[in-house]
Amino acid sequence: MQFKLGLIVNPVAGLGGSVALKGSDGADTAARAMQLGAEPKANLRTRAALEVLLAHQGDLTIYTVDGEMGEQTARQLGFKTQVIYQTNEITTPDDTEQAAKLLVEQGVDLILFAGGDGTARNICHAVGDSTPVLGIPAGCKIHSGVYAITPKAAGRVVEMLVKGELVSLGDADVMDIDEDAFREGKVKAKRYGEMQVPSEVRYVQAVKNGGKETNELVLADIAAYVVSEMDEDCLYVMGSGSTVAAIMEEMGLENTLLGVDLVADQELVAQDLTAQQLLELTQGKDTKLVITLIGGQGHIFGRGNQQLSPALIRAIGRDNIIVVATKTKLQALNGRPLIADTGDSELDDELSGYIRVTTGFNDHIMYAVGHQDGLHPEEK
Repeated sequence: MQFKLGLIVNPVAGLGGSVALKGSDGADTAARAMQLGAEPKANLRTRAALEVLLAHQGDLTIYTVDGEMGEQTARQLGFKTQVIYQTNEITTPDDTEQAAKLLVEQGVDLILFAGGDGTARNICHAVGDSTPVLGIPAGCKIHSGVYAITPKAAGRVVEMLVKGELVSLGDADVMDIDEDAFREGKVKAKRYGEMQVPSEVRYVQAVKNGGKETNELVLADIAAYVVSEMDEDCLYVMGSGSTVAAIMEEMGLENTLLGVDLVADQELVAQDLTAQQLLELTQGKDTKLVITLIGGQGHIFGRGNQQLSPALIRAIGRDNIIVVATKTKLQALNGRPLIADTGDSELDDELSGYIRVTTGFNDHIMYAVGHQDGLHPEEK
């Protein structure tokens, strides 16, 4: 029996991330991101998911949208493809919703879609919980629980379904935030509904833990230690998140909570930088990167810090990455590995393995960074 896979790609998803726009919602934002040099990556991430299914091409048919909204990538990989919806030259959220409704009418077994939280809202509005869905993470904002932890992980889940393996379905929240408030450093998440997703816990992310860290002493200890170890002759790329914000506060510097800043000799060099600006400012200079993880999800790359491009991470080097986190955040992962989802599968492989995490003043633990398909290093 042929597996009927619905596929929708939001081609502008994630455009705002690398150029520090913190989102891609709205035609004006997407156009501005392109003007700033952003490169569309949603189809590349879709390709990474579909490549997992290449060995099963004879067992499935992809029902999708024309052009960059799915057809292009599916046909390039040689999948049997049926186009069920035609778009205009400029695609809109309404295209996503109309296509999703048609996929339900086609009786697809699963709707696989690439985008961010805005795309998940569109899908939810169109299909509700009538048809199982699974998201390929491609947006700047991934707060919803309907997404796989990486593109390849999405492919693994679909592969399990195509092979007829027992995969439970569960309800997952669709969340989104106010992008205008987000750009001002305020996170206002709202629940918009729920959809049915394959609940394969190794591959599907948990909803972000939005609770504020209450153990201020632990954050202060981490911050004091990192600052005491800083080299005067080195640049420091300071990632996003509240734990890194505590380090900036320790230095008495203004912090971009949801952006990336650059520091030298405990002085602010530049704020809220784009991927290209970071490459230019750090080129040829000794540089270290300070990052933390997203609580509840475990991502250290690929969620809210797309400014940290594969080129920058390679130039800095794995040994110069400083990961900071409270033990409470790590324990909340229940043994799941940290995830590097940089958009470059070879780099994700290079980053996998055990990495030192600073959890207090001169207090460290070794913690696993998972393979980019979502597995623990020993499972590779």
